[in-house]
Amino acid sequence: MSHFHNGMRADLIEAEWKKSARSNSQGQCVEMAALADGQVAMRNSRFPTGPALIYTRGEIEAMILGAKDGDFDHLLG
Repeated sequence: MSHFHNGMRADLIEAEWKKSARSNSQGQCVEMAALADGQVAMRNSRFPTGPALIYTRGEIEAMILGAKDGDFDHLLG
């Protein structure tokens, strides 16, 4: 099994990167990929070779649910 760590190159061979349908045409996107060990990688689409941030499923779940609840709306200005 692969060992994933924060800051690793984001061109993970087995990763299938996905980005939001809300992404804009200027490439200002965050992409996410499920990893073989159950963790989730996140990268900036403008820098596809890295670094990648690696999160547990629980961490990603908390972030997504928090975003749905509006916890980060203040960041939008």
